[in-house]
Amino acid sequence: MQHNQKSSDYNEGSISLGGAVAMGTGVMIGAGIFALTGQIAQLAGPLFPLAFIAGAIVTSFSAYSYIKMSNAWPSAGGIAMILQKCYGSGAVAAGAALLMALSMVIAESLVARTFATYVLRPFDITGGPLVPILAVAVIVFAFLVNIAGNRSVGLFSLIMAAIKIGGIALFGIAALWSSGFQFAAASPTAEPSGIVGFIASVALAILAFKGFTTITNSGGEITDPHRNVGRTIMISIAICVVVYLLVAFGVGASLTLDEIIAARDYSLAEAAAPALGKVGFYLTILLAAVATASGVLASVFAVSRMLAMLTDMKMIPHSHFGMSGTIQRHMLIYTVVIASTLAVFFDLGRIASLGAFFYLIMDMVVHWGVFRFRRKEIGAAASVLLLTLALDAVVLAAFTAMKLQSDPAIVLYAAVGIAAVFILERLYLSRWLAPQGAHEN
Repeated sequence: MQHNQKSSDYNEGSISLGGAVAMGTGVMIGAGIFALTGQIAQLAGPLFPLAFIAGAIVTSFSAYSYIKMSNAWPSAGGIAMILQKCYGSGAVAAGAALLMALSMVIAESLVARTFATYVLRPFDITGGPLVPILAVAVIVFAFLVNIAGNRSVGLFSLIMAAIKIGGIALFGIAALWSSGFQFAAASPTAEPSGIVGFIASVALAILAFKGFTTITNSGGEITDPHRNVGRTIMISIAICVVVYLLVAFGVGASLTLDEIIAARDYSLAEAAAPALGKVGFYLTILLAAVATASGVLASVFAVSRMLAMLTDMKMIPHSHFGMSGTIQRHMLIYTVVIASTLAVFFDLGRIASLGAFFYLIMDMVVHWGVFRFRRKEIGAAASVLLLTLALDAVVLAAFTAMKLQSDPAIVLYAAVGIAAVFILERLYLSRWLAPQGAHEN
């Protein structure tokens, strides 16, 4: 395996620190926050803004492994490179990398479904067949743009990132200003969620930050990557914390907790009406549509690129099924089919939950691999790696406990999906780990 593989769109040193931060925050901020604010409030209760801070803390510890590995081996391979460096070319590395790719597909369907939910809000439509139909439509649109080979997609994504980040921040500030900086969500009528509920909410908050892994996937393209990959990740997380807190407090200033939970799939739009009037409501809908549509567009490309890379690395099987074109074109089609299926059959809550399970398991596999095989070589502190593993484990346990009470079926779906990924990879690669010493090469 060549860890410095370069595709046709790979340009070493082509992304500046500022450009990398714009890319990272553009991926992290926007689409997810429109759906996740209400979902997090439902689990965390009146103190739900603090869940974003807790999510940022866990994510910052989590970023430690990725930064250390990317500093040592800046690569377009990203997470797949990290896993293969730790475990070799076996089912453990391939299974975890595929979980990451699938969590990205899940995020894509989450964003698409959020797009449909917000676009239909002015018509007072909160369910029915139009939600999955619109979700699939925006996924297909993103697919068509990607296969057209539009070279302006990158520039378009950066412009959209600036619009949505600025718009979301302005929403939070305006909502707080109009309410006189009163936080209504901490209402006496709301039932306390307890410490387990709060910790479980952190699992969803982490999803709002997990886009930082996109930065590691472009590590070799960032200028002075040994220094700037880590800087980019931490600056992006810090910007996200500020924006997410503005959103959380803005929503909390306009709605009670019960109202936020009732409107959990479109809480920002619901909060905009009392705070900013009808104009604000429609502007928030427009902002949500822009953020989610651009998010799907970027996600479709990122997922297909990662799956194509896994195919090139011989970590996943590939069949053309009689189709012509490149591997990435085939992966675009597979991505669209999977994301569309999820968008049709699962609601926002279940899609987010599935993504949280897949991502946390993958994340723990990464940290254990770095701790077990690479920590001395890259100068990583064992205590930080073990603390990160413990934080992930606590969050995963709390989230599982809450979901077993409220929606045990999604826990079963996640468990079956994770087990199937690793078992199928074991059958394909015929080994769990690379032969002895392979990860020392």
